[in-house]
Amino acid sequence: MRVRKHLKRLDAISIAFPVYFLTICVSGRKPLLANPESFAILRAEWKAAPERYGWTVGRFVVMPDHVHFFCVCDETETAKSLSAFVGGFKQWTAKAILRRLALPAPLWQREFFDHCLRSDESYATKWDYVRENPVRAGLATTADDWPYGGEIVPIVRSGP
Repeated sequence: MRVRKHLKRLDAISIAFPVYFLTICVSGRKPLLANPESFAILRAEWKAAPERYGWTVGRFVVMPDHVHFFCVCDETETAKSLSAFVGGFKQWTAKAILRRLALPAPLWQREFFDHCLRSDESYATKWDYVRENPVRAGLATTADDWPYGGEIVPIVRSGP
């Protein structure tokens, strides 16, 4: 069995208030997320993120077996690290979704993918790519037809 080594997270980011692009996948890539119940749970947890974790979530797309979303740390004294935020998000959503669907754990894969965006242009470019995922997967005719996407709070970043 091949063991995959996790990429090391950066120790320091020189961008003030960086925007992160995250991807979190369902364990075994089971299609458990693109339904009204799971969508409501995910959206509610993203809305609660500033109070629970000190992170604000912007745009997102929920696919059947993974989620993509953009977020930024609120830079408060009580803000959690990115890993703690994602860990808490995964814990809360897993409990609720698995209970709702009457399924055993785990819901999420252990790891997650994060990418620090380097400019406002890359946010727009990455968003355009992400919002077309359902179309490329044959799940919707247009991105606007996909009911499992949206925006919690507009993320506006000044500077390069």
